[in-house]
Formats: sequence, structure tokens, C-alpha cells
Amino acid sequence: MPDRSLVLVSFGFLHLGTDSHGRPVLPEADRIEDVRERLRDPAGARDVLDLDGYHPRVQDVVLATPGARELLDNLADYAALPAGPRRIAVGCAGGRHRACALIELLAQRVADRGIAVMTLHLHAHLPRVLKT
Repeated sequence: MPDRSLVLVSFGFLHLGTDSHGRPVLPEADRIEDVRERLRDPAGARDVLDLDGYHPRVQDVVLATPGARELLDNLADYAALPAGPRRIAVGCAGGRHRACALIELLAQRVADRGIAVMTLHLHAHLPRVLKT
């Protein structure tokens, strides 16, 4: 079993600050996954609008999205590499649904592989971002 710890970070691109060139300042991580275009926004399912990625219903909706299970498998395998990462970050638009759910699900899988894991959700507590 790996003798190390891993930090898993969720965030929302729409909440990030920007640098002097107007580019988003991403969280520090060995690998960052941007799922904004990769996975369907579960906020389209009306029954999860007011929930966040901690909720099993949101996690189920995210997992039902084509490509989500494969991404989760890939991230879990990457996290378990012998000289694997110390930090993995996943970002979606607001950080409330997709990113938070994926990090929670990934934390379970990583812990099942014997890796100590800590989750950090930068924006899951914020209200849903409404585009104008």
C-alpha cells in the first residue's frame, strides 16, 4: 500500500481570480482536470439545482454522464501510481456540482486503495452561478 497522502481539490472556474494577463489563477496541483466541456452540467436536472456534489443524488447524476466513470477510473489509477501525485484538482464552471461530486467519489476510491486522502472544496459552498 502506498505510504503517502493525497489532497483532492474541487473548484469553479467562474470563481477564480485572474492574473495580470486576465488568465485564471488555477489551484496548485500535479494534475488539473477541466470538466466544463467534458461532462454535462448536472444543474440541468432540476431536482439537483439546490444541492451540491456532496449529495448522493448529484453524484448519481454526474456518474450517469457519458465519460464520467472513465474519468474517475483514470484519476483513481493516476492517484495510485507508486510515485503518484500529491494534489489533484478538478474544476467545473461553478465548483458546486460536477467538480465537488467527482472529488468526493475519487476520495472514496483512493481511500479504498489505502491512500490517505484529504478533500478541499474551494467553491462548493457558494451559490450556483447563473449566467446572464
